[in-house]
Amino acid sequence: MGKNFSVHVERIWRAGVAGVMPERLVPEHVQLDGNWLIVDDETIDLDGIERIAVVGAGKAAGAMAAALEQTLGTRLLAEKNVTGWVNVPANCIQPTDRIHLYAARPAGLNEPRPEGVEGTRQILKIVEGLTPRDLCLCVLTGGGSALLPAPVCGLSLDEKISLTRMMSAAGANIEQLNTVRSQLSQVKGGGLARSCRAGRLVTLIISDVLGDRLDMIASGPTVFSHSSAAEALGILEELRLIDEPTLATVIKYLQSLRREGPRAEHLMDVPRTQASHHVLGNNAAAVDAAGVEAERLGYSHAMVAATRSEGAAEEVGRHLAQMALRMRDEAGPDCLISGGEPTVTLAPEAVRGKGGRNQQLALAALAELGDCRDIAFLSAGTDGEDGPTNAAGALVNAEVVRAANARQLYTQEYLARNDAYHFFERAGGLFVTGPTHTNVCDLRVVAVRQG
Repeated sequence: MGKNFSVHVERIWRAGVAGVMPERLVPEHVQLDGNWLIVDDETIDLDGIERIAVVGAGKAAGAMAAALEQTLGTRLLAEKNVTGWVNVPANCIQPTDRIHLYAARPAGLNEPRPEGVEGTRQILKIVEGLTPRDLCLCVLTGGGSALLPAPVCGLSLDEKISLTRMMSAAGANIEQLNTVRSQLSQVKGGGLARSCRAGRLVTLIISDVLGDRLDMIASGPTVFSHSSAAEALGILEELRLIDEPTLATVIKYLQSLRREGPRAEHLMDVPRTQASHHVLGNNAAAVDAAGVEAERLGYSHAMVAATRSEGAAEEVGRHLAQMALRMRDEAGPDCLISGGEPTVTLAPEAVRGKGGRNQQLALAALAELGDCRDIAFLSAGTDGEDGPTNAAGALVNAEVVRAANARQLYTQEYLARNDAYHFFERAGGLFVTGPTHTNVCDLRVVAVRQG
């Protein structure tokens, strides 16, 4: 059963991802009934709409834009002069008729780039040119923060990149990252909504933030943020970055903002546009879809989707491994599906290897599992990317453990230097999918044979 066992955890994982693909989610939530556009329980009379503009950003935003074109159909695309601009990674470009998909960063580099700044400028130009008789549809997904860069005046893009790198290396979670970034951007924290002149702004979201906080997803470009410069400074203090010399300009800006009190635009948070938000898919939906496949394959499964940051990847991996051992040796469920997003505190750059949070989690689990008899364990990012690698995550089973032992690969050494990629490259177990065109955090599947 060993080989099929590992095949099963992959099939369950892929079913979870399939459950949150834009081409599935958009038609479920966005429909046409005559000249009425229906988004969940919101109805829009298109007879009163002159133009429709589609803007947005994210790893899944290109697929969402393509699905929207299919939903609107050829007639409406022409009648409503549908246009748009959506910032996506270079490897997420796909054919569209009216909505321009723009490569705002290269594939595999999840950081803001100058081309992203230009793309954001084009998006702001579009929404500023709309009128009260127009409808703006905004598609936002995970990865949107890096794809919508617009630094505040006086702060360079390189300084924002350096800040994000340092925060990530210090183990910052997505809420901490986006709280700070929203204070340093012209578009995040409601900046896009403030610029929009359309009569109606409808944001369609595939969430990569546990708990689906709207102001955190892509740093909330269409949600007015109530975070403050004081909060941002507190986060940098907590991460021990407040005295970092290379962040001096950032710290000085935030300190001046704190002295001024609430950001000036927050004093005028009455939008020019009627705004609404709809979460089409999230981590819990992926876990549910994976559960359906596990049941179809004959497993008695348990499911859990985190609603807040889980903490260190190593701790999560060890905990899941301990649960796997109990499941194997005791009566009860024989499959565990979990979703979440842990953090990784990086080793010093001089000794740091290569990997991502899912590979680090899987390696920590391997260290706990012993010979991994009758257990298969898969942890991977639903976007198909895990850190700065070409892998989505890693698979652990008895075959991988045997190969690691034969090659005398010592888990603790690889864990200590964040080098899980090279461990699994040598032992087998790297899980490579390529970009999935969706993004709802991480999905882990454990299956055991009891007895």
